[in-house]
Amino acid sequence: MPPFTPSPLSRRQWLKSSGLVAGGALASGALAPAPLLAADASITSVVDGQTTAAGFAAHERMIAALRRAEGPIRLASNENPYGMAPSARQAIENGWKQHAWYSAPAVPNLRKIYAQSVGVPEDHIMITAGSGELLSIAVLAFGLNGEIVSAWPTYEGLPRYAESMGLRVHKVPLDAGFAHDLEAMDRRLVQAVDLVFVCNPNNPTGTLTDTARLTQFVSNAARRAMVLVDEAYHDFVTDPGYASCIDLVKKGENVIISRTASKIHGLAGLRTGFVIARPDIIARLQPASPSFPGVFGALGAAASIQDTAYQAMCKQRNVEGREIMRAALAKLGRTMTDTQTNFVFFNAGLPVEQIQKALLAKGFQIGRAFPPYTTWARISIGTPDEMRAVAAALPEVLAGTPRSMGSGD
Repeated sequence: MPPFTPSPLSRRQWLKSSGLVAGGALASGALAPAPLLAADASITSVVDGQTTAAGFAAHERMIAALRRAEGPIRLASNENPYGMAPSARQAIENGWKQHAWYSAPAVPNLRKIYAQSVGVPEDHIMITAGSGELLSIAVLAFGLNGEIVSAWPTYEGLPRYAESMGLRVHKVPLDAGFAHDLEAMDRRLVQAVDLVFVCNPNNPTGTLTDTARLTQFVSNAARRAMVLVDEAYHDFVTDPGYASCIDLVKKGENVIISRTASKIHGLAGLRTGFVIARPDIIARLQPASPSFPGVFGALGAAASIQDTAYQAMCKQRNVEGREIMRAALAKLGRTMTDTQTNFVFFNAGLPVEQIQKALLAKGFQIGRAFPPYTTWARISIGTPDEMRAVAAALPEVLAGTPRSMGSGD
């Protein structure tokens, strides 16, 4: 079936086929965002910078309606389906005039707020135009004269940028549990290696590497090279054994932590990233930066970081969606990684491109293939209702494929 593009005349039919009209969504007016917004206008959404439960409920209804009306549900890029917090939206609206200024106070204010939130001095923080910018400038600042070690597959931003610069990247396959193979990575730490990249939790597998072992590896590697630890999915982790590598920065080691406002804060389109590192490391990164963080992203991120209630509600919804998918895949006999992120990764038993096509026909966009796991599908976590609809679609999509698929293709 060719890719489906909803139109005003066919939207009802598309929604019905995707399973998102269960529970009377159409009959209840869920596809009428304008009246919905008017009806919820009297709700107090934010109190003292915190999103209220009633405000989140109204926001959730609005977002669900808009996502349904826009067409195929976006479950491909690990976005927060709820977008920015009501508090972030208010902050952007109130600070809009700063968009015309080069030296807007929004960015240094965000730097101060973020430093306080993670417990480091302000001079240990750098704000970037998305965490992707950091991954690139880290290569420029620390990797141009040597080689790079990275797990594989992992988030591709840093390894691919390094390769585009003609650098050698040692891509170390993940271990049998889909985590970083630290022993194998350590063996690749030859004298020529200047930069080590770690993504924890890992993307696309969603897995954690054991905290004690990872901390020891990063600390040892930092004696021989600069180590960049990408913690983009830090805020979604529920495993009580997990800990950030930020303590190594506080100890003064050669470690850079990368975080982002694109995930739990829902600001992917406003490109705001966070660097946590020693001041001398930041001083080396800063000149390599080709751009400036945006004012709107800084305003929204500052408000969202302080809106711990919104983060908690988004995290809880993510856990609900994750568990819906975990139960559905277990019932179907599919192997799924122990994801600690806002996506699931499972062995579908056939090429991912076929799963993509079949789910798109049912109204869902999902992630691409990540070689060598070419039969493993990555599906981002949407709202709980969206994940129930995906779960309901999977039996037909996976029909006829072998059950209890293992870790191979």
